Amino acid sequence: MEEIKVGPIPKYQQLAAILRRRIAAMEPGDPIPSETELEMETGLARGTIKKAVALLRNEGLIVTTRGLGSFVAEHPPADEQ
Repeated sequence: MEEIKVGPIPKYQQLAAILRRRIAAMEPGDPIPSETELEMETGLARGTIKKAVALLRNEGLIVTTRGLGSFVAEHPPADEQ
């Protein structure tokens, strides 16, 4: 995973940007890593990860199904965005 740095851009926004790039290369319906997996991969606090995931959900990039996880939402190809 790309490095998340201390600086003027909040860590949750940096993580959301990293996940956006990953999602762009995925297919609708593909699962994204769980919060636990992201926590282990990044070393970030669970609250930071929850905030990044909520941001992506609010942008319509992912959908979350309770008990199943989060998945890539239907989205236009990257060249049409």
